[in-house]
Amino acid sequence: MASHTSPDPTRHGTRDPGDVMPPAFWAFHALYHRPYLEYAHVQLGNEDAAHDLVDETFVCLAVIWATVTEKDNVGAYAWALLKERVSAELVLQGREPAAAETLAFERAVCAATNPILDTFRAQFREEYTCDEEQFRELEDGLRMYAAMARLPERQFDVMVLRHALAFDTKTTALVMGIKEATVRSTHRTAKRRLAEELGLDLEDDADNEE
Repeated sequence: MASHTSPDPTRHGTRDPGDVMPPAFWAFHALYHRPYLEYAHVQLGNEDAAHDLVDETFVCLAVIWATVTEKDNVGAYAWALLKERVSAELVLQGREPAAAETLAFERAVCAATNPILDTFRAQFREEYTCDEEQFRELEDGLRMYAAMARLPERQFDVMVLRHALAFDTKTTALVMGIKEATVRSTHRTAKRRLAEELGLDLEDDADNEE
């Protein structure tokens, strides 16, 4: 019987790109893998699918790493690539990405709504003027859900990362490839927009979260 040996990938130039990646790539992988995975899980609603998608995204980044590092903002480029692949996966599943009527978007809104409600319940009592009837409406979450679904994409992503995934401002900025000041201003704008959608009167909107 002929013996079977594992092929040597270096003989035919088919080495896994991960075998020869520079330390900078692995540092990037270590920093971004968990937030990418958690975000993909929220969007796809399936842990195995999220793992596969994120692993494939990093393989893609590894293959084009020399080009990636030439970009002005590597974090923003990689974040856009991840979101493109999430959208492509949803299309393969017969769903339109980034639409309020899709199951993935619905899951993302649900994942973000309860933590945001918890935050708002405390903050609104201190920062906003709202009567008891308004507060009871806020408690049921239904109006918050609808308001979340209408947020612009960047505001929505910031709220998901900050509240559903509990990332701080610095991590959210790193993940999205934007400045911390941009995260804070986007977060503040999203909260103000949600307050307006919920018919709550804004007194003070200081955003000192780290």
